[in-house]
Amino acid sequence: MTTTPPLHPDLARELVTRAEQSTERWSRLVRDQLDAIHLGQRRHADHANAAVLRRILADHGWPGHHLVGPDASRAAWQLALRADHDPNFQHLAARLLHRAVKNDDAPTTQWAHLHDRALVNNGHPQEFGTQYRIAADHLEPHPIREPADLDTRRTRVGLPPAATALHALRRRLADTPEHTDSTTDTIILTALADAA
Repeated sequence: MTTTPPLHPDLARELVTRAEQSTERWSRLVRDQLDAIHLGQRRHADHANAAVLRRILADHGWPGHHLVGPDASRAAWQLALRADHDPNFQHLAARLLHRAVKNDDAPTTQWAHLHDRALVNNGHPQEFGTQYRIAADHLEPHPIREPADLDTRRTRVGLPPAATALHALRRRLADTPEHTDSTTDTIILTALADAA
């Protein structure tokens, strides 16, 4: 992957700024710190971010390392992950990200996460076991296709074993207060601890 300056630093700045703002809102959501008004604002922001990313994808394809640099490419990936309101868009973004991976312009691990997210949001079992939900007293993965072969598939895309990823995610969420609002029970978490 390239370390040269990105071709579009303006797009890079916009993606990074949007992802930073989105990360703050999603962090507060997972910690059950958003009231109804802020939940609505988060949804509105996710829609706006997806619209911006959709425009970038239409104009440039996946904003990979060459186009926007590694930080902004990761920011685009985060915005695509958070476009849960539009699973078809997530599927399209995953296809374009996969193309970028084949061109050595984005990490395979990011594609695996987005691919799983699109599958889950379209009602299908995930392939790499990267998507979790918060149940009443624990984290659990969304259904997984052929779970006996999960770690083999994870190894092929550069992910650690599923048990290691789950342990890392639990550690990251260890300081999260108890969830009392039922909206957090269905949040789809991605095991960012094992994503590049």
